[in-house]
Amino acid sequence: MPVITCIDDLKRLHERRTPRMFFDYCESGSWTEQTFRENTSDFDKIYLRQRVAVDMSGRSTATQMIGQDVSMPVALAPVGLTGMQCADGEIKAARAAEKFGVPFTLSTMSINSIEEVAEATTKPFWFQLYTMRDEDYVRRLIERAKAAGCSALVITLDLQILGQRHKDLKNGLSAPPKLTAKTIANLMTKWSWGLGMLGAKRRNFGNIVGHVDGISDAADLGAWTAEQFDPTLDWGKIAKIKELWGGPVILKGILDAEDAKMALQVGADAIIVSNHGGRQLDGAISSIRALPSILDAVGDQVEVHLDSGIRSGQDILKAVSMGAKGTFIGRAFVYGLGAMGEKGVTTALEVLHRELDISMALCGRRRIDELGRDILLVPEDFGGRWQG
Repeated sequence: MPVITCIDDLKRLHERRTPRMFFDYCESGSWTEQTFRENTSDFDKIYLRQRVAVDMSGRSTATQMIGQDVSMPVALAPVGLTGMQCADGEIKAARAAEKFGVPFTLSTMSINSIEEVAEATTKPFWFQLYTMRDEDYVRRLIERAKAAGCSALVITLDLQILGQRHKDLKNGLSAPPKLTAKTIANLMTKWSWGLGMLGAKRRNFGNIVGHVDGISDAADLGAWTAEQFDPTLDWGKIAKIKELWGGPVILKGILDAEDAKMALQVGADAIIVSNHGGRQLDGAISSIRALPSILDAVGDQVEVHLDSGIRSGQDILKAVSMGAKGTFIGRAFVYGLGAMGEKGVTTALEVLHRELDISMALCGRRRIDELGRDILLVPEDFGGRWQG
């Protein structure tokens, strides 16, 4: 077993062990992938202020996200098709998150169903909702999440239509994979993945198959999204969903200060600054670059989290020092899952925690609530301002 020192080590193992279409599904953005790349590279433009001769004993990364105690300011983001990265992937990721003390968010587009994940875990997890044209299905989906004991609803706002992802189209992405000459040749080199899948609880979309009427092809993510996702989603519908849910609501996909203010008006308990990992509007600014203006717009009126681009504990440190109350990791935990299953997700969390703890100490801080912008050197023009 190779020595894992960073998230990139897990990424390399993930690529080696997972079928090409599912690795590419994780490791890709839309169109030119500019936003996908800048989500990570923009973190490099922020520098940390090193302090010395400071008592570093008694450190803690513990904090809270929407009132929930967490071992560090991190949640596992909702990622579709996680159960195709590794057999029963959602279950394994949820178990790893629970043991580590961070929230897990189950995607509507998961392979394992809400009920299957609930049965395999002992603590409440969060559920991410995509709004559909079929309002009865959405209502039933929310009721299923309630019945499973999910403690927060994460509503994704930025996927009313699917951004074009060239790799997914070229690979013919589907769940389970369609057996073409190209996919068979690739699957033959991923025998350990295939053996795992033979014993998987499920190999299709567990929250959809058997729950939605009139689906023409549930295996084809792009076709199903075009057919079922709701292009009429607006703030009025979000308010109705919040009322129907009746618990904490987190709005994911905020990238503009004006939208953050609208989220306040509909009573969001938290917002996630996110561009969907660069998978929707290519050419949009990175999440970390959007964060300052959104924080300035909403102040402490709502809890602000950051998603997209987190690949290290230092990225977490920078986002939280800038003012985010928490961060979400998607690719970082998927790399671990594809590399080593549940153990890989745990390893990813351990890597991030170690990097966060050491970097925080070297900045002269011992607790999360001591972090602030004073430990960052940020370019003057970093927070984008729209012209016009």
